[in-house]
Amino acid sequence: MDTRSRSGILLVDKDAGMTSHDVVSRTRRLVGTRRVGHAGTLDPMATGLLILGLNGATRLLTYLVGLDKEYSATIRLGGSTPTDDADSEVDVVADAGRLAAVTDADIAGSIAALTGDIEQVPSTISAIKVDGRRAYARARAGETVELRARPVTVSAFEVLGTRRGEFIDLDVRVECSTGTYVRALARDLGADLGVGGHLTALRRTRVGPFGVSEAHRLDELDLGADRRAPSDIARALFPVLELTAEESVDLGHGKKVEVGERSFGMAGDASGPVAAIAPDGRLVGLVTVGNGHAAPLINLPAEGDAA
Repeated sequence: MDTRSRSGILLVDKDAGMTSHDVVSRTRRLVGTRRVGHAGTLDPMATGLLILGLNGATRLLTYLVGLDKEYSATIRLGGSTPTDDADSEVDVVADAGRLAAVTDADIAGSIAALTGDIEQVPSTISAIKVDGRRAYARARAGETVELRARPVTVSAFEVLGTRRGEFIDLDVRVECSTGTYVRALARDLGADLGVGGHLTALRRTRVGPFGVSEAHRLDELDLGADRRAPSDIARALFPVLELTAEESVDLGHGKKVEVGERSFGMAGDASGPVAAIAPDGRLVGLVTVGNGHAAPLINLPAEGDAA
């Protein structure tokens, strides 16, 4: 089989200095196909887990983008930058006496206020579209960009280490919902403490159940061994419906199939995705289950199919 036609998921440990698009472009050349996408952008300064979909498995990326995420980061208190991170120069520096007066208890209190269900204004240097153009493109063109606050969930915001000097550097761990900007947390933490803040390091360590320890740097990828089967990814994310060979064919053709009271890892109906697995272990697609029938949400083409 031509490996270019094979579907799969790659867990990549992105290096600093690369955009997510850079990783996609390099992977297209490595794999020999243009059908490569990613599930969630990482800034150039950030490192860590970037999930790529190849060929038919790109259809799964919609379900990976929305997973919760975990980051390790370093927040620098005492200075602000236009981009809320180290990709631009510090343009506002806090008074040394004011910074020295910030206690660990003050920091803990401000972090607590930024934990849980919060309203967050994204950084102006973000990929959010404003009237059809990315916010970062407008900001870099000198336009004033005003973004509205959005609800996000920060389920964990933990200080792992503190270093005091000219600035206060905090090593932190953050668990959050998709759409949360860690550099905006740094900005808002500094603003709440009255000393300014920005992000100097960021590493994504987890997306849903997938950890960066499972990932490989681009120059270390073994496309045979490291390409994860779509069925393996789906089993980690969804309840599973084991199909017969005939049901696999019917679902693959977009038909509903009768599944009766068959177990698929949960009781009752499932309006959300259920992974439909063929007898040979192939992921046929994702389905909903209701009233004893499975109906296709998305289908994945068989290996080698052009679709």
